[in-house]
Amino acid sequence: MSISSSTLLAELRDRAQALGFGAFGVARADARPDLPEKLGAALERHWHGDMGWMAETAERRGAPEALWPDARSVIMVGMNYGPDTDPMADLGHPTRGNISVYARNRDYHDIIKGKLKELAGLLSRRTGAEVKVFVDTAPVMEKPLGEAAGIGWQGKHTVLVSREFGSWLFLGAIFTAAELPADDPHPESCGNCRRCLDICPTNAFPAPFQLDARRCLSYLNIEHPGPIPHEFRVAMGNRIYGCDDCLAVCPWNKFASLTHEARLMARDDLKSPALADLVQLDDAGFRALFAGSPIKRIGHARFLRNVLIAVGNSGDPALVVHAEARLRDTDPLIRGAAVWAVRRLVTKTRADALELAFLTDEGDISVRAEWSAAVQPVRTN
Repeated sequence: MSISSSTLLAELRDRAQALGFGAFGVARADARPDLPEKLGAALERHWHGDMGWMAETAERRGAPEALWPDARSVIMVGMNYGPDTDPMADLGHPTRGNISVYARNRDYHDIIKGKLKELAGLLSRRTGAEVKVFVDTAPVMEKPLGEAAGIGWQGKHTVLVSREFGSWLFLGAIFTAAELPADDPHPESCGNCRRCLDICPTNAFPAPFQLDARRCLSYLNIEHPGPIPHEFRVAMGNRIYGCDDCLAVCPWNKFASLTHEARLMARDDLKSPALADLVQLDDAGFRALFAGSPIKRIGHARFLRNVLIAVGNSGDPALVVHAEARLRDTDPLIRGAAVWAVRRLVTKTRADALELAFLTDEGDISVRAEWSAAVQPVRTN
């Protein structure tokens, strides 16, 4: 290394800050030897749900050196995406969709990766060592590595918490073959607080610091490919993409609100869009609205599934006409969600008439099951 480690790290920190990374820290690649055991325990309990890639990549995911044997140090950076308003307030407007804060702007993978490559390039030029960058697209456990690098700690909701940015950090990792001085790991600082656990609408936390994704609304309305399980639909409310409840109630978020100059701001049209507009989107309209957004990755059918669950929870009879129109959709995932929404919003007499009209010609077994499932209607007369 041609320059001193302290000089190099100072230069890297300054450049990271100029690129918009408010958090910066360094960990040894072998700083978390406990990760394989913890990951294995979660997989054995099937907490990963349908995310089969987690089990398939478990060996590489458990340790940076398993992913890249030449890794000696890991630089972890974080970018603030804290909202300028309380996302929990959006839950009080049931005719509007609630989109997770992280998805209200461009896809964070695209935002961070280019900046991370620039920072990694500087490191490589200064040291001559090989580097690799990762932004949530490879088997890297960014949150425990962020804790090891001292930029925060994994809270009881399993998300990284920062004293400066609360629960609102996008994370990126640079693996390097260079030996860099490591920062001290950040101690867990949640204390007796359990707001994130208590607020969860589906009881997705078996215990503090443990998450069963199969009960998590963010997993269900993003990663889960099929119909939303009936037991979670009412709890889903108007959350049409993700769920921020456990993040939004973290007391450390009050510090994130002080850093507007370094925050990724949301698109105005994605802060609280009307369900009446979203439920009418065709595939082309969906792609146009969410161009450059992570929402686009789940596809039109899965998104409409989510919107229709929200429509069913809205209690607004004015949305019935749009839900009924989706009973004729070509995609069974959309039709099934439409059945549930309609049966929630119309009287029993109307629901029976619609079932008689549609069930005979319905060939999909999952949609037929929706017509016969027990549903608690919002309207009772």
